[in-house]
Amino acid sequence: MRDLLLQCAGVLTIVVALIHGYLGEAKVFVHARIEPERLRTLIRLVWQASTVAWIGGGVLLIATPWMGSEPARHWIVATMAFVFGFSALANAWATRGRHFGWMMLSAVVVLAVAGY
Repeated sequence: MRDLLLQCAGVLTIVVALIHGYLGEAKVFVHARIEPERLRTLIRLVWQASTVAWIGGGVLLIATPWMGSEPARHWIVATMAFVFGFSALANAWATRGRHFGWMMLSAVVVLAVAGY
């Protein structure tokens, strides 16, 4: 059961990351005015770097049960719970709780910790 919880956390992580990447391109950067243009490109790439990092975290959460290592399980879950917990708090604070992202990120944390 705890392996399934970790894998659900990983799948949810990937879904959240893909939504994050899409919304950034479709909703945020369409309306953003950033000058000079090279900074616009840099900021877009930094935004998408977090998308790629979250997908990597999701893959690790999915793969953790097959690693057969309790220390690996511990450190992957602890690291991902911290990263997504921080992201959830930052999202909730920055949007004053009006964005669904913090709830999705919090769900990842709950599933990952439950699967620990």
